[in-house]
Amino acid sequence: MKVRVNNVVKMLVLAGVFGVASSASAQSAGQWAVSAGVNKITPHVESGYISAPALPQSQGDVSGDTQPVLVFAYGMTDNISLEGALGTPYKHKIYGAGAIAGTGQLGTVEALPPTLFVQYRFFEPSSMVRPYIGFGPTYARFQKATGSGQMTALTNPGAGVPTTFKIDNKLTYSGQVGVAVNFSERWFASAAYIKTKLSTDVHFSSGQNQHMRLDPSSVMVSVGYKF
Repeated sequence: MKVRVNNVVKMLVLAGVFGVASSASAQSAGQWAVSAGVNKITPHVESGYISAPALPQSQGDVSGDTQPVLVFAYGMTDNISLEGALGTPYKHKIYGAGAIAGTGQLGTVEALPPTLFVQYRFFEPSSMVRPYIGFGPTYARFQKATGSGQMTALTNPGAGVPTTFKIDNKLTYSGQVGVAVNFSERWFASAAYIKTKLSTDVHFSSGQNQHMRLDPSSVMVSVGYKF
């Protein structure tokens, strides 16, 4: 699955079209906002090789996933906001690549990547459409890693013991660009594109290791209410 920036641009343009329809107040200092929506995460994998005794040039690939989210935001000033999201874990499938491409699903893992964004919202609080940019820390936590029979066959053939693995948790950072559109004084919609810098390491119970550069991108859309 691929997430393209031009898809986000189309969403921003569409939001701008809706934005001229009526007038409403936007998020301002001291105001809370809560929204519900979905977030699609797509890893952009650059895989290292599994260390010996695996087949030379054995690499990996990781699928994307979409999950529901709740987004909370607080206006520190009329232009600066804090935003965070809560959601269910993202479930990623791991496949062989490189010399082991086509071997099928090697395993699964769940990921929780909470991020706290500091945002700058453009225009005045009374503006109908408010583009924003954000930046903040992300903690990528991996859990429930499960290997398959194919993983055991590739990493530890003939041992009779299933191969397990774990992925290192990482503290990193994310950038964000988006737009909020107010349909009334309280109700609004938001669309955002998020890019996270993320590299980590995989450790197999068979003693092998693998470095993975994931650098996922996300597209989040939501509808919310201001208090």
